[in-house]
Amino acid sequence: MSTTETPRALWVAYGESGVVGSIKKDENGYTVTMAGADSAAGTYPSMEVAKNALHARMTPGSAWPEFREH
Repeated sequence: MSTTETPRALWVAYGESGVVGSIKKDENGYTVTMAGADSAAGTYPSMEVAKNALHARMTPGSAWPEFREH
């Protein structure tokens, strides 16, 4: 019997003033959590959708954050 594991990954989003949030990939999809938040903002089907969701939750007019994999 073999087991298939979903790869897990973490990206941290950096804005002009530092860390603004993160995206974690797991078996459920890509989960966005904003810096300082007590809970996740949502889980999305793709990395691109998660990046857009994270950016949409930033202060209006914020530049696109830099995403670094950890």
